[in-house]
Amino acid sequence: MPKSSPPSATEKATTTRGHCLCRAIEYAFTGDPLWTAHCHCESCRRATSSAFATYVGVGLDQFQYLKGEPTGYVSSPGVTRYFCPKCGSPLAFVGDRWPGEIHLYAGSLENPDAIEPRGHVHVAEQLRWADLHDELPRYATLSKAGNPIRRGPKAKA
Repeated sequence: MPKSSPPSATEKATTTRGHCLCRAIEYAFTGDPLWTAHCHCESCRRATSSAFATYVGVGLDQFQYLKGEPTGYVSSPGVTRYFCPKCGSPLAFVGDRWPGEIHLYAGSLENPDAIEPRGHVHVAEQLRWADLHDELPRYATLSKAGNPIRRGPKAKA
């Protein structure tokens, strides 16, 4: 389980809360997310049984579990996915590639409308029928891997 720090009592930053379906696990983070994105990779699709996963990346120093402890599953080398052992809700993802960060599933936020995804990653693995109609940048792999391959959905043939 990644180490987390409680938010500073003197911080005036916004606190965002989330929880699993059964509420056995609750969490919070302070301040703004480091990033938000839709991920279309096969691993994330399988981990969530969805067409894509929407993540909110926050620093471990911004984050804490308020109630309960999730169970971890090492899904690939250097990657652990966390979920509720009671109801099975996926909650978070940590990877060696992103030291000091935890990636929370946006669907577990108390108010998912409070965040705004900033792009799509791993669109090279995107399902053809799951092309969201927004004007966000699309990256073949990761957004830190270069320029977007396009903005917005694929053009209709």
